[in-house]
Amino acid sequence: MSETKKIMWMIKKDLLVLWRHKPRLISLFLFPIIMITLFGYGMGGTLNNVPVVVVEQSQGPITDATLTAIKGNSLYNVKDIITDPDKGKQMVQSGQVKAAIILPSNYDNLNDTSQKSIVVDVDSSDQLAASVIIPATQGLFNQISNQIGIQELQTLNFTSTSVASTPQGTNFQNILNSINLQINKLYGNITYLDFLVPAIIGMTILFGCVFGMGEIIAGERERGELARLFMTPTSVSTVVGGKIISKLVQETGRGIILIVAAVLLFGIIINGSIMLTVLLLILGALCFIGFGIMISARVSSQEDFMQSVMPITMPMMFVSGVFYPIETMPWIFQKIAYILPLTYVNDALRAVMLKGAGVGDIWIDIVVLLGFTALFFALGVTQFNRDV
Repeated sequence: MSETKKIMWMIKKDLLVLWRHKPRLISLFLFPIIMITLFGYGMGGTLNNVPVVVVEQSQGPITDATLTAIKGNSLYNVKDIITDPDKGKQMVQSGQVKAAIILPSNYDNLNDTSQKSIVVDVDSSDQLAASVIIPATQGLFNQISNQIGIQELQTLNFTSTSVASTPQGTNFQNILNSINLQINKLYGNITYLDFLVPAIIGMTILFGCVFGMGEIIAGERERGELARLFMTPTSVSTVVGGKIISKLVQETGRGIILIVAAVLLFGIIINGSIMLTVLLLILGALCFIGFGIMISARVSSQEDFMQSVMPITMPMMFVSGVFYPIETMPWIFQKIAYILPLTYVNDALRAVMLKGAGVGDIWIDIVVLLGFTALFFALGVTQFNRDV
């Protein structure tokens, strides 16, 4: 009976410890729910609502029917309907849309029996999105082509029994195949590995910086090393600054090694500036270091730190478009993605490495990351408790 009481007291003690560590308690229940939700709904879902722009250079019933067909397809999210093909291409290059569907000027002219050339400018840097957009668009316009061919035959007063009386100079095959679809991959043939590598590098820096700062600050605090360090005539800013620089050098070096390995082992080609790529690695590392400091500033043990960051960092890996385009996720996850810093690191690295983008093309990503960095450091430094 005595041993049973001891066991009960041990259980009570462990439960009280768990109750007193609220981050650990919340994470214990919240983290599994988040992971089940992400795996169930956020990984590799059906690609829907891909942003596209339609360029119409003619007016008429065929154009109207085509627009209706495109808008009625759940794959496409028509952001705009314009008349300038160059503007459509620019919208793809700037990342506003994934494709520009350009309808020709003779699209509604049924008396013109020559093929109607439709150009689709595709953002091939998003390999998964491009691999879905291209066949879907081909299938859509194959159906439209057949319908236009029938209407052209009717316009020329063709019937199934009057083919023999076809006027000379009329290309019957061109009428039946009235649309010539041209796919223009703006960034060449991008493989899934090309798409994956920049985000894997960003994700590696995320985990290295966040968990590294947890070990450096929360771990040393738990072992008493931080307290002994503060017993020396050393300011908080000196200690934190030294640890930030140390981790920044380590993680930036790791990112550079990963890039070199990707180039040598997998043939990855960096289309943009190497220097800009390295600067983005540094900015991303600073942002995630700031996040690690913010979380570790108030926790008393490394276990509390791990339980606090896991419900944030693990979902960030899935929601921020590392493995699949953000468009494959439910709309709520798409909204969440844009409040997570890893999304902007991935977007900027992919733009530079795959598209050859410059600072002017990714300035929004840079500004957002600078904002996150400033916020994380401000919260981390002001809440840092050297006595915990």
